[in-house]
Amino acid sequence: MPITYAMMKEATAKLYEWSLRKVPDDTLDALRRARETETHEGAKRTLHILLQSAIAAETRDRLVCSDSGVPTYVIAIGTGVRLEGDIKRAVADGFEELVATTNPPLLKHVTNPLTNERGYRGKDMPLITWDVIDGAEHVEITCQPKALGSGRWAALEIFTFPTLEQIERYVMECVLKAGSQHCPPVMIGVGIGGSFDHCAKLAARATLRPYGTVNPEPILAAMEERLLKAVNATGFGPMGTGGDTTALGVHVEYSAGHGFTPVAVAFNCWINRRTRARLYEDGRIERIE
Repeated sequence: MPITYAMMKEATAKLYEWSLRKVPDDTLDALRRARETETHEGAKRTLHILLQSAIAAETRDRLVCSDSGVPTYVIAIGTGVRLEGDIKRAVADGFEELVATTNPPLLKHVTNPLTNERGYRGKDMPLITWDVIDGAEHVEITCQPKALGSGRWAALEIFTFPTLEQIERYVMECVLKAGSQHCPPVMIGVGIGGSFDHCAKLAARATLRPYGTVNPEPILAAMEERLLKAVNATGFGPMGTGGDTTALGVHVEYSAGHGFTPVAVAFNCWINRRTRARLYEDGRIERIE
């Protein structure tokens, strides 16, 4: 039995809606740990409020934040999977149906960059990155809505044979420029190397890694530790209240490339939205996150 238009439409719509109503478990755990170690009383209270908001949204089936952003997906298709129907259109149709049926209603965040007109439809919407999984007999779908806090302050610069110190300095320049406007405590993803577009994907992929995981590359593991310490030393704190918790994690991915080396920096706000599921040919939707 192939994976059909209807199956893809249902799965992608569900993932987007789930991501708006629940903060990932690893993020909740990281917020709780930060609340226990935070030394600034105002920041500690703010972290408590954020946790209460997350729990209230989940238990009352409400949106965690009114800025639902725009639907963004990474869809990885297993080479052992058969597809039937207009799979790409299914994602757009699923989003359109969700807009018409979800409660509370979504705000009009889809924006035409040429006219600044806002609505629910637009060119290339939803935003999809396609990938392939060798040997897999499922489609893995990751949804990571992009809102103001997770999109506005992302940046990329291209260097020539940079040192690790230069890379870290650039990351900190991005952090200082963003200040507390991305709704901290944030997840920071850093991409190093590859091409212009591939580096941006690396930074986005880095934000998907759960809190508490250790980078398997020792050089990057040490960089992540240094950067997290430096970011939290800025004192911006949760929602700009001051304190020790501006970021809950800094994750770095890299790729080989040319002598020109792009470095990309991406942020996820405190909600750290992401949902992931596997879709099988028998119609099962296995939720992973």
